[in-house]
Amino acid sequence: MKKIVSAFCFFMIALFSLQAQEEPGFRFGVQVSPTWSWMRTSDKKLEGIGSNWGLKFGVLGEFYFAPNYAFISGLGFSFNQGGNIQNGYETADLWNDSPLSEESYHLVPKDGKFHYRLTYVEIPMGLKLRASGGENISYYAEIPVFTLGFLTRAQGDIRGTDDPNAVDEDIRDDVKGLSLAWGLGGGIEYKVSNFNLFAGLHFQQQFTDVTDKGLIQKTATDPLPPSSEDKSKGTIGLIALRAGVFF
Repeated sequence: MKKIVSAFCFFMIALFSLQAQEEPGFRFGVQVSPTWSWMRTSDKKLEGIGSNWGLKFGVLGEFYFAPNYAFISGLGFSFNQGGNIQNGYETADLWNDSPLSEESYHLVPKDGKFHYRLTYVEIPMGLKLRASGGENISYYAEIPVFTLGFLTRAQGDIRGTDDPNAVDEDIRDDVKGLSLAWGLGGGIEYKVSNFNLFAGLHFQQQFTDVTDKGLIQKTATDPLPPSSEDKSKGTIGLIALRAGVFF
């Protein structure tokens, strides 16, 4: 984590330096985004239910190659992303590589829920388009945006069992350390003196598997057809309400 924080600080200093040089076509900004995320799987019996409220914040950089077109990038943190997966099988075997506090939690009964809470350091890369909306007002669209995520924390809760719930379990060994997502968004900017306030709505969807070795391993009590795979793919989608300022 110290290395990540150091890299974050270095990135901010570099962006401030570029801004101070007043290089044409560059803008620096900061943003904060409340998020609403959920999980989906490739197995119909593993249903994504519920959602997580989370938060993103970080720094942004825009490199304009034409008056209304820019390459965008940045560095930020994304907290409490994930959601709940409900088991539709008679029993399910989950998080085999994680040191759960109770061994029995590896076998979760039908309707048990697996709650993911993940934190990433993210690097977005994409294209931005702007259009004037009148004096001091402009509109923007970001499409497409690809986001590279580095896992820094992974916690899980098991709910809906006869035993007391397992909470705040360390499940990092069962979550991939690297993720890739695509997204899009749009919003409005308002110029105030020497800076621009902005707000917008953004969507993001992972297309890499969240899980390290497959989300679920079905037990022998609910055998699979010969053509089926033992493990399914899990992904996270989210909507973010973004607000910030460009200097």
